[in-house]
Amino acid sequence: MLPDRAIATKSNTIAFLTIVFIMAMFNNVAQAQQNTKPRFKVIAIAEVGGGHALFDAAAKPWLDKLAADSNFTIDYISDTKKITREFLKQYQLFIQLDYPPYPWEKEAQEAFTDYIENARGGWVGFHHPTLLGVFDGYPMWQWYSGFMGGIQFKLHIPGGTAAMLHVEDQKHPVMKDLPSTFITEDEWYIYDKSPRPNVHVLASIDEATYLPGKDVKMGDHPVIWTNEHFKARNVYIAMGHFPQLFDDVAFTTLFRNAIFWAISK
Repeated sequence: MLPDRAIATKSNTIAFLTIVFIMAMFNNVAQAQQNTKPRFKVIAIAEVGGGHALFDAAAKPWLDKLAADSNFTIDYISDTKKITREFLKQYQLFIQLDYPPYPWEKEAQEAFTDYIENARGGWVGFHHPTLLGVFDGYPMWQWYSGFMGGIQFKLHIPGGTAAMLHVEDQKHPVMKDLPSTFITEDEWYIYDKSPRPNVHVLASIDEATYLPGKDVKMGDHPVIWTNEHFKARNVYIAMGHFPQLFDDVAFTTLFRNAIFWAISK
């Protein structure tokens, strides 16, 4: 039989170990909660219906999986009615999935302008943001034209065509792990002039490689660029018409790179 002092010592040891165990459990729970807290929040805008509905439908599950795998959250809207400065405060990245730059409410325009000019978050835009001009009775948003390099939409290639893209800045993080040239297909847009003097071009099209061949050309034809005159990290990607782009490793690599570059400070 143990003496009283030994019993007391044993009891104290058990109590101490119990406290240590409980504290460790609390630390593990706290660490787990910290690890599951989203790294950042994304808002993505995609129109309902229209010619780009299939692209948008393919984009959402791809984005949702990337968000789950990379520990961030993403919300979707289908128009600009919710966009205010207060609304955008909760998001560190704005993804524009095939939403044009003309049917925006005035408050949404002002909130987005503030978001970009004051680097409230990053921006990634696909295809439709350069549909700049007078459409459906809406005037052209001049600020947005400047954001896109001072261009105006002129023509497009109906039905699309494949083309070879040349990477012009392989050191830029958005172009990481992409080959120096790669082929992709889209309904390429043609502008009244090249945005090159006003933007940093990351990739351009070799129009001589159109397959099938097309006469709709503009000469110097940038298709991926960032406008470094604005505080927010931003990248425009001309592709975004066909859903099969999400089966293209070059495109999904580009998309992933763009997200994580635009979100970083």
